[in-house]
Amino acid sequence: MNLLLLPGFMTDHDLWSDLADDLARVGPITYGDPSRDATIRDLADRAIAAAPDRFALIGFSMGGYVARAIARSVPDRVRALVLIATSARADTPAQAQRKAAAVAHVRRQGFAGLSRSAILQAVHPARAGDAALIARIRAMGDRLGGAVFLRQAGQIRESDLAQLGHITCPTLVVAAAQDALRSGNEARELRDGIPGATLTVIDGSGHMLPLEAPDALAAAIVPWLRSQASGASTIGS
Repeated sequence: MNLLLLPGFMTDHDLWSDLADDLARVGPITYGDPSRDATIRDLADRAIAAAPDRFALIGFSMGGYVARAIARSVPDRVRALVLIATSARADTPAQAQRKAAAVAHVRRQGFAGLSRSAILQAVHPARAGDAALIARIRAMGDRLGGAVFLRQAGQIRESDLAQLGHITCPTLVVAAAQDALRSGNEARELRDGIPGATLTVIDGSGHMLPLEAPDALAAAIVPWLRSQASGASTIGS
């Protein structure tokens, strides 16, 4: 089964590095490029154009929004869908205000990288002193740079809750129990809105599941993907 991996806000291919060997047991990997487009629809269209004929989608955070747009757009090509630490909700007014303020600041002062406070919000509190993890997250933002930050932070994140029922492929939702950015209720909304979807919750991790808990994440998604590749059905509550 071919895999298409879609990263989140200000993350790149390194997000998946600790999972790559495990995912390669499922099939060849294509990495989506989130750096060149400013809307979910355009990100989805670019990923579709670069994707194999048929594939499974794995979307993290912002990439989950993109993955769902793809699954609705080309349902005949998407064999399975994995949504990690994501949501179907629109930005709240407070979130939209913070993003607008960040965009305005970068336009005035230039991009100096992701702040430590922003990174700490995205990881488990126990990882606050993990200098290597924090540096790795910061390095992804540095590689993407200010132009990508402005495009991604400037996105209007719209809800697709009402469209979840249009997703027809087998779907696995994975959430982190200590995610400060995405709540358990948001994960349950995805599970309940997508027909037949399954929810797995991983303990001991913040939002950055692929970096904080790659072994647990691989254990959750690789057997599930292999069961879809072999034609087994996975329906959960």
